[in-house]
Amino acid sequence: MPLPAEHIPPGTAEWRTPNAERWLAAAPARWAHPLWALLALVASLAWDIVEAPVAPCTSAAPCGTDWLGLGTAVVLLLTLYWVWRQPRLALAGLAATLTGFAVEGGYTSALGEPSALAFLMAAAFTTAGLIHRLAAAGRQRARALEAAGPIAQPLPAAARTFRRGRLSFVLAALLLGVAGFGCWQVQQVVEAYEERAAGATHLPGRVTALEQDDDDIDIVAVEADGRTHRFETAYPEDFPVDSRVDIVVDGDWAALVAEPYDAIGWELLAMAGSVAGLAFLANGVDGRMRSRRLRREPLPVLHVLVRESHDDGRTWVFAADDPEGLRPILHFHSLYAFEEEDDEEGGEAPVVELDKITEVLKGEDPPPPLREAVLYGAPYAGAEVAFVAFDDEDDVEVSVQCSVTAAKPVGPRLMERGQLRRERETPQRPRDEIAVGMTPSAGPRTWTARGFSRAVGLGLLLVQGSGIWAALEDGPSWHWLWLAVGLPWLVTAVATALTWRITADRDGLWVTGAWRVRRVPWNVITSVHHSDDGIRVGRAKDSSVELSPTGWAWLEHRLGHEPHAVRTAGELGALLLHPELRPLEEAPAGRQGMPVGPPLVALSALWGVAVLLLL
Repeated sequence: MPLPAEHIPPGTAEWRTPNAERWLAAAPARWAHPLWALLALVASLAWDIVEAPVAPCTSAAPCGTDWLGLGTAVVLLLTLYWVWRQPRLALAGLAATLTGFAVEGGYTSALGEPSALAFLMAAAFTTAGLIHRLAAAGRQRARALEAAGPIAQPLPAAARTFRRGRLSFVLAALLLGVAGFGCWQVQQVVEAYEERAAGATHLPGRVTALEQDDDDIDIVAVEADGRTHRFETAYPEDFPVDSRVDIVVDGDWAALVAEPYDAIGWELLAMAGSVAGLAFLANGVDGRMRSRRLRREPLPVLHVLVRESHDDGRTWVFAADDPEGLRPILHFHSLYAFEEEDDEEGGEAPVVELDKITEVLKGEDPPPPLREAVLYGAPYAGAEVAFVAFDDEDDVEVSVQCSVTAAKPVGPRLMERGQLRRERETPQRPRDEIAVGMTPSAGPRTWTARGFSRAVGLGLLLVQGSGIWAALEDGPSWHWLWLAVGLPWLVTAVATALTWRITADRDGLWVTGAWRVRRVPWNVITSVHHSDDGIRVGRAKDSSVELSPTGWAWLEHRLGHEPHAVRTAGELGALLLHPELRPLEEAPAGRQGMPVGPPLVALSALWGVAVLLLL
């Protein structure tokens, strides 16, 4: 979809493949991928926590609320998140963490404790990776400026009014409010205990037994003043039998001085709310600052090609001389920007966007086209950009879109490379090419599950049977909830993988899933495609018909086979585009298929009864 010349600023340079490859070569190295740093940090932290000695709860040093420890945990969790998303903030979080480590004497203990030394090494590796990523972003920005040349243009009017961070600020306020409520509740618990303990009788006691109630909660029995008191405890190892403890008693109320109260639930709520709230707050501030920098002065512009992902709505950027869209350069999520006057007058843009999202979720939207675009801003890992292109809904209106997530280069990124490799290994041949190899037939055509799909079904059937056994072997328990939630999905997946079937006849398709056979006339079918190891038949003005799972395309390709489900979707698409290839007869009842979901439910019920009888 070419962009009209009047929307391309004079002197705009094309971002061609040689310059794009130089830009990609400046991307962060594979060793600096945040996944490795996260694995190293999490593993070393877990090891250090397990190995670190825990001070016992005593009357002289009771186990209460450790606000410093909660704050440290919040900083650690935020740092782990920022290692992935915000390198600069991650460096600040690591600096704070290592400062606390030094205050506690961690550097001295690291010489004699392997777990502490491992954490320091992981922190050093993470720091090196973060610095490398920031340096690589600077190199990419410099190469993007070289490719763009001296031409600079101000942002389009719609992009200058685009605001970032509003949703993040709202969510941050809500979550920080939840954290504040949790802190207030903790303080209420503490004050209630202190107020009651001040007027209670303090008694010495002796631990007589350690027990567990019906819910496996540890109970410590303490004899004091001729009576036996029982207290729940989180640390039974701190109260061996015959040890001395102190308690406070006020009528029927009693508490261990060493473990005066239990506010762990409220503490966890405060910690979770703080972590999530501060993460959203940082994202909102960062997005707002980047957006302001983008609007501050004229920007370099690049002539590129863009395409929106069919699955997740990402915007992928390609070189201007890559008309087939074979080698993406970078990607990000974006939203439409509208001038404030137009937004106030029309107000229909959010509805259009909602309809588009609905179509994507239903799998009914056609494959998005490759569009000519002008990219505003120097792209690099973490950059904020905007672009002008035709709206992919039609070729009438030129739209402005602004990024709402940081730009990410395609290259050493592990996840994106894997996705692109899977797309290359699971090619969808053009429908016209498939049609050349097909011959018209009078009788109905049938496609059904084969070896790989049935192997997936049998594997899931084993999982289903094992899950039923594991859930029922201990009698009635909360595990039955997991069974109630997971069993319907498993039954559907097993029945589909074992016996899915599609029959094409004169008037349309008979699609046999787990629970029913659906009739889809040719005149309402908009598309047939394979994605996520499933076959989707799109229907006009209605939800798509989906069969999933239908095999494991990636493994079939690895073993040198053409995935049967991919081939099925291609041949069905060829029949859709070439009516002359469709069968001339109507499928009889015996060729339409029969769902096996209901018999599989009965079989599962019989297996469950057998498990209960055997146990």
